[in-house]
Amino acid sequence: MRSMTGFGSASRSERGLALRAEVRAVNHKFLQLKLRLPDELGALEAEVEARVRERLERGAVNLNVALDSGVALAPIELDLALAQRYRELLEKLNDELRLGAKLGIDDIARLPGVFRSAPDSAAVAAARSVLFAVVDAALDALGEMREREGAVLSRDLGLRGATIAAIVERIRTRMPLVVRAHQENLQRRVAELLGPGTALAPADLAREIALIADRLDVTEELTRLASHLGQLQALCAKRTPVGRQLDFLVQEFLREANTIGSKCNDAEVAHAVVELKTEIERLREQVQNVE
Repeated sequence: MRSMTGFGSASRSERGLALRAEVRAVNHKFLQLKLRLPDELGALEAEVEARVRERLERGAVNLNVALDSGVALAPIELDLALAQRYRELLEKLNDELRLGAKLGIDDIARLPGVFRSAPDSAAVAAARSVLFAVVDAALDALGEMREREGAVLSRDLGLRGATIAAIVERIRTRMPLVVRAHQENLQRRVAELLGPGTALAPADLAREIALIADRLDVTEELTRLASHLGQLQALCAKRTPVGRQLDFLVQEFLREANTIGSKCNDAEVAHAVVELKTEIERLREQVQNVE
């Protein structure tokens, strides 16, 4: 099990190129990527994104790669012909408007196209392996941190599951007493209504008791809760991302708890259901952190 939150960084220096990568991840329902690469390596962004998606399943992930130093991936070139044309036009403008301005190198150098840079395809291709290496190393560091936090989450989910199992067992033990109490209450009320010397037909009484037992029966819900607890234990032991499965499982936990609460108006069971829903909510909060 892995957490969705974490941080990883790495540096690589090869072939005269030095890159530094940092990756941060926080909780998110799906995988949301934000990449920032040096302009000179922008052509490799799609490949880097695919590489990240192969490694991560969920989380809001920010990956920044910085160029510390290196070969000229995008050498600067001077368009001398364009600079001369700019100069001619500026001097003509200066003369026509009688501005008397003095042209300097700064005036021409900052005009569009005088200096331009274009990625050197050969240099970018050589940098590709260095970029992938530093990204992989940063993702490795992120994965290690997420696994450490995931181990803590797994233990906590196990404790929550054990608490839920104990509450479910309390409800299971209590329910036969609840049904019996309702049956006795029915018999007493019938006797009070009919008065002494009058009795309800045994078949009619048995039918009403059966209806009460059926209305209060939460065996199916308790059985499903036990099944969900088994699934929780199995998911916590898996080596693959299980966050989305846990999201769904928690919803099923809550569905069964609500059904039990609506079926039974016994005070002790009602208190147990409140405790159960509280633990399920704590379970849900933790599951939001799982990849």
